[in-house]
Amino acid sequence: MSGATTGKMGVYREDGKTYQNQRVGNIKFVSQSLRSESFRNYLIQSLKQTIYDIAYGGAQPNISAKAIENIEIALPPLNEQKVISQILNQYLTTVSQTQARLDAIPKLIEKFRQSVLNDAFNGSLTDDWRKNNSDIGGAFSNQAELNKFRTEELQKLPINWQWLKFEAVAEIASNLEDPKLTPKAIHLAPNHIASNKGKVIEISTIEDDNVKSAKHGFQKGQIIYSKIRPYLCKVVIAEFNGLCSADMYPINSKIETKYLWYWMLSAKFTHWASNAESRSVLPKINQKDLNKIPTPTAPIKEQKEIIRLIDLFFAHADQIEKNVAIAKARVDNLTQSILHQAFTGNLTAEWREQNPDLISGENSAEALLAKIEAEKKANKTKKKK
Repeated sequence: MSGATTGKMGVYREDGKTYQNQRVGNIKFVSQSLRSESFRNYLIQSLKQTIYDIAYGGAQPNISAKAIENIEIALPPLNEQKVISQILNQYLTTVSQTQARLDAIPKLIEKFRQSVLNDAFNGSLTDDWRKNNSDIGGAFSNQAELNKFRTEELQKLPINWQWLKFEAVAEIASNLEDPKLTPKAIHLAPNHIASNKGKVIEISTIEDDNVKSAKHGFQKGQIIYSKIRPYLCKVVIAEFNGLCSADMYPINSKIETKYLWYWMLSAKFTHWASNAESRSVLPKINQKDLNKIPTPTAPIKEQKEIIRLIDLFFAHADQIEKNVAIAKARVDNLTQSILHQAFTGNLTAEWREQNPDLISGENSAEALLAKIEAEKKANKTKKKK
């Protein structure tokens, strides 16, 4: 075993012949005395951290088969093995159920965010605010409002709101530059942006990425949008100056920048950007098609209130997400903690006190070990014949 997979384990339960590559070890039990399959599997699983700890190497740690064979394990009596398996089945089933619930929460949070964006851009998020703010001003533009996009009738918006083409509220600022002139400049590519999150997840320079071809120059405060695979929804507000991939558009907003950015993060915008009239998924969206996408445009004062409310709801969602990540890390570590308690005898200490006759004499670990040694010798004798 080697690399980032060191310590990963699985149990092969099929009857057919199978193959493994040179980086995978195959652990077999030589004795039939360990009759409980669940105990054997839990025992192997408990060795994960031990294997990782004794692995050698830096970026690609390895461990030899000999090193695994030399790992010492605590062997409980057969009756105690069965009890350990029963306790672990109960505890780890609960852990797995908890993990499943935690794993489901991020999807629920994403649905919540999209629900907030949907309410924001159909006007319902600021219904009460509008009732108390009659001085919000008129429509943003004197342009005629859109009523239809492609074959779809556009949803009716609140008074003074407008469906405007993207080009009426934003400008695509194509500005190709020679990257060789600024090797230390920040380079932003689609893979540096998280899908649906509006966040940069990696920062590198032109020099780091060995960029050769022309790139778009962008400025802090511009929206950067990935035109390739628009269904991935990769869009951020730049917090620095730099150069972005030619597969991205730097965008100047004519309305509140964050309002436009939130609209571009919405499921509706992503759907329109990703699908032509044929409903086939596009590998990229060109400027002409992007400029046609409708934008539900509120008066400027209301745009600011919408930004404030989305920020508030998203901040709560972010905090929940952080708490879930912390809880998930703890639960993920709980499995190894429970296994450690099991194979150091702590989980069955009370049971041993109550059942001394089941772990002594012919039922003891010593007797079991002697039986295993006898089986190993018998197997060696058979092989020699």
